[in-house]
Amino acid sequence: MPIQITMPALSPTMEEGNLARWLVKEGDSVSAGDVIAEIETDKATMEVEAVDEGTVAKIVVPEGTEGVKVNALIAVLAAEGEDPAEVAKTAGAGSAAPAPKAEASQKAEAPQKTEAAQEAPVKQPAGDDKTAAQPAPTSAQPAAAPAVVGKDGERVFASPLARRLAKEAGIDLAAVSGSGPRGRVVKADVEAAIEKGVVPAAKAPEAPAPKPVSDEQVLKLFEEGSYELVPHDSMRKTIARRLVEAKSTIPHFYLTLDCEIDALLALRKQLNDAAPMVKDEDGERPAYKLSINDMIIKAMAMALMAVPEANVSWTESAMVKHKHADVGVAVAIPGGLITPIVRRAEEKTLSAISNEMKDLAARARSRRLKPEEYQGGTTAISNLGMYGIKDFAAVINPPHATILAVGSGEERAVVRNGEIKAATIMSVTLSTDHRAVDGALGAELLAAFKRLIENPIAMLV
Repeated sequence: MPIQITMPALSPTMEEGNLARWLVKEGDSVSAGDVIAEIETDKATMEVEAVDEGTVAKIVVPEGTEGVKVNALIAVLAAEGEDPAEVAKTAGAGSAAPAPKAEASQKAEAPQKTEAAQEAPVKQPAGDDKTAAQPAPTSAQPAAAPAVVGKDGERVFASPLARRLAKEAGIDLAAVSGSGPRGRVVKADVEAAIEKGVVPAAKAPEAPAPKPVSDEQVLKLFEEGSYELVPHDSMRKTIARRLVEAKSTIPHFYLTLDCEIDALLALRKQLNDAAPMVKDEDGERPAYKLSINDMIIKAMAMALMAVPEANVSWTESAMVKHKHADVGVAVAIPGGLITPIVRRAEEKTLSAISNEMKDLAARARSRRLKPEEYQGGTTAISNLGMYGIKDFAAVINPPHATILAVGSGEERAVVRNGEIKAATIMSVTLSTDHRAVDGALGAELLAAFKRLIENPIAMLV
């Protein structure tokens, strides 16, 4: 029986990917475990292995194809004893992948039919609509409209046609006297109310949601030929979508303070000078070389352990209180950024954090991170100090409840015991999710971070 190869889900949130490259061609024999293709997600490029053995009968999706849905058929293998040519002819038949276009068209037709049924006139005897025949309920009909309640709390009965006419005219049904059975409001009552100018509906119609500016509206502002269009790749689209979601759903607030880092700089130099030499294929090199960012990661992790109430994630049903500090670190890569995670950073030495970050950053830039290396985490750090940025506010990356924005260290004048002295100051801003971390709690976390940064020897014990 032919073996179907479908687009794999390389992470829990993956919906589609780009088929970057085929490492086999039609007619090749493959065994279980052979790498057959490379798939690009929004964050990484990953290899796909065959799970069965056979001969590649048909490559359904050519390399370079973008936006291939998860579970879509991408290739077919001929099993042992099968003719690859015959299998290729039937490739795609009985595919497990859904047919999105057909499904979408069916879904689109359903509401159209429902709306048409709603607008269709109901057959009734000549005269009043008191004895209007009611259509038989069907599965295609929408749910019944919510009951209208008058000022005295009693329900106002009205025919569907009367409700629709009242809504279109902005008439409050509670202010209309019904002439139908048991005071039911019918079409004639609404028409009479419109002529008399009865009280309009108390609830004003909702203003339409603002629409995003279209491509055409933007482009017409610029002279034709004065620009070029660079299509968004999947990473840029994902970053845009997640940032819009984060800013529209997370109530951000920000806390900023200054940290004196002269002691930290002195300790960093002392530790780097004491690094033992190791040999590798490139010759001798220090076993580690600490950066300020490595020490910030450690300080943030230890601060979260000191203030565990801030080491949380928000969900609608419960607060997720984490037992370890998994610190994500924003790494700039071509076309965007990615946040690899140092797991259990509170337990690791500075040298271990430093070497792990160098490896993660290098693989992030070549898009070789595994999903578990950049998904999740309990907080994040975004450091723009190397670009000379003094301070800024970062956007929280769900499911985190905090993110620390780090500015550059610069010499500033400080006052001690009435005397002005020079000190190296680094400004940091903590963005917090106010649903999970209140102002006082965020301040407590930032104060714990400041203590560790200004007394860095505490990170070694």
